[in-house]
Amino acid sequence: MSSNQLTGRIPFGMGDLSQLRFLNLSDNFLTGFILNSFQNLKNMERLDLSQNKLSGKIPYELVGLTFLSTFSVAYNNLSGRIPFVRQFSTFNMQCYDGNTDLCGEPLPRNCSTTIELEPEHEGQNKYEKEGARIIDNPLFFYAFVAIS
Repeated sequence: MSSNQLTGRIPFGMGDLSQLRFLNLSDNFLTGFILNSFQNLKNMERLDLSQNKLSGKIPYELVGLTFLSTFSVAYNNLSGRIPFVRQFSTFNMQCYDGNTDLCGEPLPRNCSTTIELEPEHEGQNKYEKEGARIIDNPLFFYAFVAIS
């Protein structure tokens, strides 16, 4: 679906296409943020959202896409820390080019501690935000591992 002059937000239902392996929405005019529901795309191998007008952060939940070998969000308006773990540690700087407010590895821009607190995404309710804050906490991770 690249280069089709698509406008508006990425449809929320896109995250329900669990068998999708390749998604190329590059070179359009998409706005809004990258959906947290993309974490459901467990078979995703290639995800290209480059050259749009997407904003907000890269959802940390995407690191759960273990088959992802190609990823690009270059030339958007993204901000915040890049989730540089698992397969995301294999993606190079070019995957993130043109996003002046992204920081952390593999980019040369270090993140300040204030960058962690970002405004709520439109459509994300208070309880979803609170839950994400708890799950992103390293103590939650270690407690979960210990209990498991």
